[in-house]
Amino acid sequence: MSSLGTAGKALATTAGLAAGAGLAAFAWGSLVERKRYTLREVSVPVLAHGSAPIRILHLSDLHMAPWQRDKQDWVRDLAALQPDFIVNTGDNLGHVDGIAGIEYALEPFAGVPGVFVNGSNDYFGPQMKNPLKYFGGPSMVHSRPVSLDIDKLHSVFSALGWKDLNNTADALEVNGTRLEFFGVDDPHIGKDRLDLITGAVDELRSNDPLLDETWPDPAQPAAERPTLTVGVTHAPYQRVLNSFVNHGAQLILAGHTHGGQVCVPGFGALVTNCDIPRRQAKGLSLWNLGLRTAFLNVSAGLGTSIYAPVRFACRPEATLLTLTAA
Repeated sequence: MSSLGTAGKALATTAGLAAGAGLAAFAWGSLVERKRYTLREVSVPVLAHGSAPIRILHLSDLHMAPWQRDKQDWVRDLAALQPDFIVNTGDNLGHVDGIAGIEYALEPFAGVPGVFVNGSNDYFGPQMKNPLKYFGGPSMVHSRPVSLDIDKLHSVFSALGWKDLNNTADALEVNGTRLEFFGVDDPHIGKDRLDLITGAVDELRSNDPLLDETWPDPAQPAAERPTLTVGVTHAPYQRVLNSFVNHGAQLILAGHTHGGQVCVPGFGALVTNCDIPRRQAKGLSLWNLGLRTAFLNVSAGLGTSIYAPVRFACRPEATLLTLTAA
């Protein structure tokens, strides 16, 4: 056989192997890994000295469709963790009829205090998209998306006792620590109003007879801070994270990225669908702005679009954050 024929046969063999590996990876990601729900547990040393620990369950990006009973049951089982508090960072719905699944999944958490912000897929239903477009920058909402019943979704959260943090602030006490929260509506579709946060916090403090200290100084040692200030957003765009740090956030919770959804082992996320660095597309990290720093937890989320039902090297997750004394 000529050298040209040998080279052609080798090339064909290599192409066949690559195609086979690609099909196997797709089958794994679409049939197996996207349903391998996992709980990521992290400790965050952010409370004042002597404070009792606080267990926060961070839920994000459920993208719930009515037939996804396995996901619904898995979320229900998380109630056995007995979290002290719940933070939901949006994109709960993955189908126009997804609310019933959300209501069923979250039913065991009734009475557990929590907060929530919106994601774009709480307003609009999923759309078919070319996945290669994500390499060109964050995705955009196409014309004429299917509107979802966000008011009904909010009523489900309200019945659970959760507070709406979209472009506003709120506070409560958990295990002896005062938690101050501020949040924004989804930055991915331009609904964030960072200009409202300062006023919202000022109003919160002015109407609180139990609070007389000034805004926490981010440069002050955590052990000396009287409160914990938490920022909440769906999409972790840098403009939002920077604003949160400037407003005194010591902990920021976000979702949206799906952790990259399709990752390369040893390399990580290929895209983030926002402007956050790839290395911070999921998990706990530090967000630095000048001399100020906040802990940042980005959830890889529990779901995918029904039009892109695949995950690879990026298991769907919820996060249990145990806040401890610094």
